[in-house]
Amino acid sequence: MSEPTDSTAPGPALGAVAIGTPVRDALDGAVTAIAAGGCETPRLDAELLLAHALGVSREQLLTDRDLLVRGRAVRTFQDAVRRRAVEREPVAYILGRRYFRRLELTVDRRALVPRPETELLVEVGLGLGAGARVLDLGTGCGAIALALKDERPDLRVYGSDISEAALELAELNARRLNLDVQWLHCDLLEESGEFDAILSNPPYIADSERAALAPEIVRHEPPQALFAGADGLDTIRGLFAQVAELPEVHLLALEVGDGQASAVAELARAADFRLLRFERDLARIQRVVVAERDL
Repeated sequence: MSEPTDSTAPGPALGAVAIGTPVRDALDGAVTAIAAGGCETPRLDAELLLAHALGVSREQLLTDRDLLVRGRAVRTFQDAVRRRAVEREPVAYILGRRYFRRLELTVDRRALVPRPETELLVEVGLGLGAGARVLDLGTGCGAIALALKDERPDLRVYGSDISEAALELAELNARRLNLDVQWLHCDLLEESGEFDAILSNPPYIADSERAALAPEIVRHEPPQALFAGADGLDTIRGLFAQVAELPEVHLLALEVGDGQASAVAELARAADFRLLRFERDLARIQRVVVAERDL
C-alpha cells in the first residue's frame, strides 16, 4: 500500500512531495517548479534546498541511495521550493547562510547576499602592511571585514554601516566566528576614526536600472545597499569628497558596476589619488577600482 500524501502540500507546480518520497523524485519535481519560476540554476537550487531540509550535506544527498524525504522535511522542503519558485527569494536567505572565502556567514534581508566578485576587495586588503588600520565601509553582514580578519589577524579591522540592522547581523557573525572586528554605526566616514585603507562595496546601481534587475534583488535585498542616484555614483562621490580631506587614507578600493570604472577613476584623481589599478572579475569586468596615494 502506498503511503499517504501530505494533504496540505502545494500542487505539482510547486514540486509536491509524497511522504517517504525518494530523493531523486523530490528533486525532479522541485527542479521543474523552480525552472518554471524563471530561476537560472534550478538543479543546484533544488539540491541545496533539499539538503538543508534533510539536514545533510549536498554530497550525501547525491550519494546516499537510502535517503527519503519524510517527516518534517516534507513541509520544510515544500515551503523552500515555494519561496524560491514563486517569491524568487535568494537561496542564501532561505538557507540563512552563505559561504564567503573560508567563512560560513549568517545572512538575511538585513544585508546584501555576499557575491563572489566582492572577494576581490579582500584580496586587495591582504596586501596591506602589517598592523594597518582598515575599514570595511558599508559592511552589511560583515563579509569583507570578517574574511580579512580571518586571513590577516594582524590587521586592525573595522566595519561600518548606516544600517543598525545590518550591524546587528555583522556583530552576530563576528561572535559566532570569534573574530575581533570593531563595528561602527555611521554614514560614510562621519565620526568613524582614522584609517590607513578603506575597502567598500557601496551602493552603485543607477535608479533607472531597477526594472532590469532580477526579482531576487529588487524584491528581497535592502534597496539602500543597492541604489545610488541617477548614475549610481552618488555614494561614491560622497565618499571621495570626505576622503579628499583625510590624507592618512592612502588606499581606497571600491567595487563598482559594469562600465563605471573610468568615472570612478576620475573621482579618485580629483581626490589626489594618483596610483590607480583595476581588478577584473571572472566575467572580465573591471569590478574593483584600487586608488592609492603617497603618505
